[in-house]
Amino acid sequence: MANENNAKKRMLGWYFDFNLLYRILIGLAAGVVLGLLFDGGILRIKPFGFEIPIQWIKPFGNVFLRLLKMVMMPIILSTLIVGASSVSPANLGRVGLRIVVLYLITSALAVLIGLGMGALFHPSAELSGVVEAAGKEAQAPALSDTLLGIVPESVARSIVNETILAVIFFSLLFGMGIASLKNSSDQRLKTAGEVLYSFFDGIAEVMMMIIKGIMQYAPIGVLALVAAVVAENGARIIGSLGVVTLACFAGYALHIIAVYGGLVKWYGGLSLRRYFKDAKDPFITAFVTRSSNGTLPITMESAENLGVHKDIYSFSLPLGATINMDGTAIYQGVCATFIALSVWGHGFSVPQIGHIVVTATLASIGTAGVPGAGALMLLLVLESVGLQVTAGSAVAGAYAMILGIDALLDMGRTALNVTGDLSCTTIVAKKMKELDTAKW
Repeated sequence: MANENNAKKRMLGWYFDFNLLYRILIGLAAGVVLGLLFDGGILRIKPFGFEIPIQWIKPFGNVFLRLLKMVMMPIILSTLIVGASSVSPANLGRVGLRIVVLYLITSALAVLIGLGMGALFHPSAELSGVVEAAGKEAQAPALSDTLLGIVPESVARSIVNETILAVIFFSLLFGMGIASLKNSSDQRLKTAGEVLYSFFDGIAEVMMMIIKGIMQYAPIGVLALVAAVVAENGARIIGSLGVVTLACFAGYALHIIAVYGGLVKWYGGLSLRRYFKDAKDPFITAFVTRSSNGTLPITMESAENLGVHKDIYSFSLPLGATINMDGTAIYQGVCATFIALSVWGHGFSVPQIGHIVVTATLASIGTAGVPGAGALMLLLVLESVGLQVTAGSAVAGAYAMILGIDALLDMGRTALNVTGDLSCTTIVAKKMKELDTAKW
């Protein structure tokens, strides 16, 4: 049996050993080429005298979408509960409240910047089927109803119906409850908290393993989805991906300059030149590795060089790698706008914008600090405003296009995420007089 498994591994080694980023990009390019070869939705192979309709290709992409939606709710529940239960009540009181509030404020600003970049650059693929999809557009609830809907009447019903904000709210409360149990002086309660934490941590780890497995299929899924989109809409959609990329990176740059620069210079009264001298190392590392968690040792070293005391950064930086995802928030704002314009033909209403800001800000807590996690959370944001990613829909086609360039967008958003962790940590240390100003 072991020899058979080794033989299979060697047989597919050329695929699994090849960098996933390159495989997805190749899948995107191959999907574009294949889609252009279809004439009226049919690929005619003249030498052999037979035809392949695009409907034969679509199921390979639809399977990929189903796999992603399959893991969405379990990953939200498990990662949010683990993230919230990782913050001890003691730290939450002294350092945590300051750093969490700062993280959430910058994340909310990032969503607004992302939506603003989407409105400014107006990326749209002009997909076919827009009129049909626009007729089915979900009516946005009033903002007051959205805020009231955060509190679920039934947790089970919210999970089954995929009521995202209600599930997020419950997960955060449940995680905070576990954190209190873990830090209880009562040994029975402490043991119960640790058992619950280990249980949900195990679920989160299993879900991450499943996601990694699904991503191995991503090149094939992206190829099939993009081929179907191009076959039905033609080559005119390709340029829109460049606009999406430009809008995202413009948002990343603006956030670094306006938000982080403003925090360090105007709110913290510190030197921007001195800050970016040490911030560049984790920025570059995160850009290359696309992992906030993988960059954590470099980020901690930079915090040490900036004079942040260890008792501050040893708590705030790991927490930031879990819940502070400003780059992901900008990405979600731009990409959600792109998909809405492509499918509905117009952007978001004010209540929908409020809904996205709340959802994306809270969802950032559940975005794992690993490559590609933001694409999964984009599903959550889309579903929250009625953009259902169902097989064969225009929404699915637009989402597939985003997946094709997600690796490139992920490099920028991860670099922004770790820069935000470091800047917020530095500011909190300064305000709490836990910063060695002699190093500045």
